[in-house]
Amino acid sequence: MPSLVIAVDGPAGSGKSTAARQVAATLGVSYLDTGAMYRALTWWLQEQRVELTDTAAVLARIAEPRIEVGTHPERPRITVDGQDVAGPIRTRQVSNSVSTVAAIPQVRAMLIGRQRDIIAAAEGGIVAEGRDIGTVVAPDAAVKVYLTASEEVRAQRRSADLANGDPAATVAAVQHEQARRDQRDAAQMAIADDAVQIDTTGLTLDQVVGRVVDLVRSRQAVSHG
Repeated sequence: MPSLVIAVDGPAGSGKSTAARQVAATLGVSYLDTGAMYRALTWWLQEQRVELTDTAAVLARIAEPRIEVGTHPERPRITVDGQDVAGPIRTRQVSNSVSTVAAIPQVRAMLIGRQRDIIAAAEGGIVAEGRDIGTVVAPDAAVKVYLTASEEVRAQRRSADLANGDPAATVAAVQHEQARRDQRDAAQMAIADDAVQIDTTGLTLDQVVGRVVDLVRSRQAVSHG
């Protein structure tokens, strides 16, 4: 394992992706967006017209796409068979379907194995973010953070992200979809006992990043003391 693994978990709209990238950039370590891997697989299955509720049909195809994820925090990338899918995987269509795919145990086992390989190969350390990094993917992470925010703020953030490309992504619509996704993702949303919880509702991005970076540095000081 690398010398430093920072696990950042939390629900959609909690600000974890943006914060995790900035934390990684600030500390000069790698960054892994595990959710993008589930999204990329979901997008590909949808493109192949696979019925996502048909588990057998999904499992028959999951080994086919070549999903590659970059770990540079300032230039993260996600490709499927060489195609850049960073934009397509963030649509509401994918967001509203990814939980169905991610809930399949064989899918989780396959992608978690890949995620652990990426984490183990990261030189100098890595910030990994997702739903279950601190509890499943990297339970031995040196620092575990769980970000959350009020349902309203989470929906506002997500709606703002989607506004330019999807005018139907109103705050009300996104909040309704968000509630359904939270329910579907509940099994993967356990909070690690040793995670530090940060409510980002009233915080700026810089404040969230600052708290996480301070936490990492304080833990490093203790471990090196």
